[in-house]
Amino acid sequence: MKRIAVLTGAGISAESGISTFRDSDGLWERYRVEDVATPEGYHRNPRLVTEFYNQRRKELLRTEPNEAHRLVAALEQRFDVTVITQNIDNLHERAGSTKIIHLHGELTKVCSSRDPNNPNYIRELNPSEYEVDWQDKAGDGSPLRPYVVWFGEAVPNIEVAADIVSQADIMLVIGTSLQVYPAAGLVHYARRGAPIYVIDPKEVDASATAGNVTYIRDVATAGMRRLYDQLMKD
Repeated sequence: MKRIAVLTGAGISAESGISTFRDSDGLWERYRVEDVATPEGYHRNPRLVTEFYNQRRKELLRTEPNEAHRLVAALEQRFDVTVITQNIDNLHERAGSTKIIHLHGELTKVCSSRDPNNPNYIRELNPSEYEVDWQDKAGDGSPLRPYVVWFGEAVPNIEVAADIVSQADIMLVIGTSLQVYPAAGLVHYARRGAPIYVIDPKEVDASATAGNVTYIRDVATAGMRRLYDQLMKD
């Protein structure tokens, strides 16, 4: 069974209504990155940061996976598929994908603010718990914080993701600008000559990779529909 590595970014979830950060009407227009997506911002104002992520979780309750998420999951009928996502939402899970690496954390989880990657203190929230109080405590007594990789923090799963890409027969890149590192560097781990399909309505440059790059200039749903039909025929 051929192996497919799928790298996804904000563009795949945008069609489900998830607010993106970088577009002209995105979240960075309303919030300063320094305030809500850095350890320093959290230490300055944990209440603001906690409420920001509470709002993002509430957004999830009104959101469903779109056709692109579902088609990625459907590829598992014929391929060994691993999704590597920069997104912190749970739409890939809800669409049915079974192997998912979250590079930047998971919105539906909370962790220790003292030791964020300690598995003993990482907890999945039920939807009824999405409204976290900024004074709630983790199991080690430190304040709970979102289980999200903020700017300036290490990306703990990047080596695992690089290994997955290096073993893949095919790579899909969906809805990401390939400008945010270290995730953007994953395309450089693709095998020489391996097919790489880049789906994005905007111009994305993956030309420096060793793989054989095909660009599909379309939104995630339409682009994935075209690619899915091609992959299932090959």
